[in-house]
Amino acid sequence: MAASPGAPSNKEFQFRRLQKPEEFRAVEEVDREAGGPSGEPPVPRTVQRAVQDNGGLVVGAFAEIYLAGFALGFLGWDGEKLYLYSQRTAVRPEYQNHRLGFRLKTHQRDELLRQGLDEIRWTFDPLQSRTAFLHVHRLGAVPDKYLVHYYGRLGAEGAEEIETDRLRAVWKLQDPTVVARLEAKAPDRAADERRFAESTPLLETDLDDHGLRVPTSVQEPSLPSASLEIPFDIGLVREHSPANLRTWRHAVRDAFRAAFDLGYSVDDFAVVAPDHERRSVYFLRRNPSAPPAGRPRGPTGLTSGP
Repeated sequence: MAASPGAPSNKEFQFRRLQKPEEFRAVEEVDREAGGPSGEPPVPRTVQRAVQDNGGLVVGAFAEIYLAGFALGFLGWDGEKLYLYSQRTAVRPEYQNHRLGFRLKTHQRDELLRQGLDEIRWTFDPLQSRTAFLHVHRLGAVPDKYLVHYYGRLGAEGAEEIETDRLRAVWKLQDPTVVARLEAKAPDRAADERRFAESTPLLETDLDDHGLRVPTSVQEPSLPSASLEIPFDIGLVREHSPANLRTWRHAVRDAFRAAFDLGYSVDDFAVVAPDHERRSVYFLRRNPSAPPAGRPRGPTGLTSGP
């Protein structure tokens, strides 16, 4: 593939299905450069071609002939519903401030609607704030299941194993909420701040010695609206407080599973800044049939099992 050109404006990107062997080869390159999910190898070009030619969808964002990002998905069937399962979306680091993740997903949506399908599903790491903001707030996808150790424990032999908890996201492409989110211009910061103040915090957090938040307790939701905090930047936690990664993983796991069991569902994600400190939170709302509950649990409630 050609060397990377200067970063183009939004109008200079072209979105289309991948066709040539060298384009599928470039997907592997993009996946490696983008960092990919920890411990997961790039999708082989042979699998990409098989997916593309047998009902799936591999689309790319091109700056001239240079592949800047891609989205790959295959058809799924749950016994009742036919949908696209989006396995991987990745963007080269130099293009990650050009809204390419959002534009690849909306192009994927347009392609699928042309095929007569109306739903895309995928999984993502619930601790990744930037990913959650894109998927939940910008796209309007709804996380509906918490999956513990979804891929098992990943990592090279002899290295620290990586836990692979995931949220499953369901994106109903023609749902009015989704359409409204896609047309929205910017988050309503004031509304997000009010909701954060009025919601039950499922995680209590405090600052550690590096000035980074760490969970101290988990509680079940009790009000119609709840908030579930995650690290604003998991990379900073990994760099400065690696011992807290496991604490975050297990606290978020406990909180999500308790909330889902009690009939709460995720309806938004926001970055709020109380006292000028940026904090990332999922917002959850209680379904009408959910029982009122609120049983606090201390640090011993941060469990490790499924």
